[in-house]
Amino acid sequence: MQTRNTSKEASFRPLSGYAMLALVLILVPVALALLIWSANLPGRNAPEPAAVVATVVSVVLTVFLQPGFFIVEPNLGRALVLFGRYRGTVRASGFYWTNPFTAKKKVSLRAHNLNGKTLKVNDLLGNPIEIAAIVVWQVADTAQALFDVEDYLTFVNTQSESALRMVASRHPYDDGQAIDVHTTLRGSADEVSMELQRELQVRLQIAGIEILEARLSHLAYAQEIAAAMLQRQQAGAIIAARKLIVDGAVGMVEMAIEKLSANKVVVLDDERKATMTGNLLVVLCGQQNAQPVLNTGGLYN
Repeated sequence: MQTRNTSKEASFRPLSGYAMLALVLILVPVALALLIWSANLPGRNAPEPAAVVATVVSVVLTVFLQPGFFIVEPNLGRALVLFGRYRGTVRASGFYWTNPFTAKKKVSLRAHNLNGKTLKVNDLLGNPIEIAAIVVWQVADTAQALFDVEDYLTFVNTQSESALRMVASRHPYDDGQAIDVHTTLRGSADEVSMELQRELQVRLQIAGIEILEARLSHLAYAQEIAAAMLQRQQAGAIIAARKLIVDGAVGMVEMAIEKLSANKVVVLDDERKATMTGNLLVVLCGQQNAQPVLNTGGLYN
């Protein structure tokens, strides 16, 4: 495979545009004054040929110098290319002049905000999900951005979508779905964002792009499985709540039996403890309020 020669940005300092503008403004009036002066010499009815030539040359030179002027706004660069050769990039804002044959390619050095479209991808377990990301980036190397890729704006959009698909396929959507992977798309937002930023930086380095931030802006199950996954989440929440209630109820029953026995309020054998435990668990774990029942007899009659 042939090795690519990557471009590298170089700084360039053009001439001051104000000095050249003063030269242009002085050149034409001086030539015209010379033409008029030569025409008004005593004994001459026409201007000197040398004065005519000087005037024509001055006008042509003035017109020729006009395309060399250019302005660089704050946080905007100008990459200068002369006869197919990259001369350098002007980053400092100001009014400049350079060779009129030089092409001046404008490159924005400001931070760009890419609000990616919502993609339908498969997570680590193959579940279809909808995901989108916001990417903040800027041009770090103007030469690479202009000369190493065809269109760096399109390149950023395409590679951002590809990187997001890659990162989403490495993680499950939610906790408890995969044993070997501890980070999830929903529960590990910071880790996933850092991984997405690193993946984008590797992919966009060839275009001289620096990734400032990458964050998920949308995450949801696809419509075809959203209802089933909602029921799964609700079932998990119910199970977790029931587990917490049972653990608390068992602790309360143990505490009640220990205190009754320690204070010698009643003497409970194993059968009475079992009956009391069952009644307390029904009361504490039941979803409805318990209905008191007055027992006028004993446990054994």
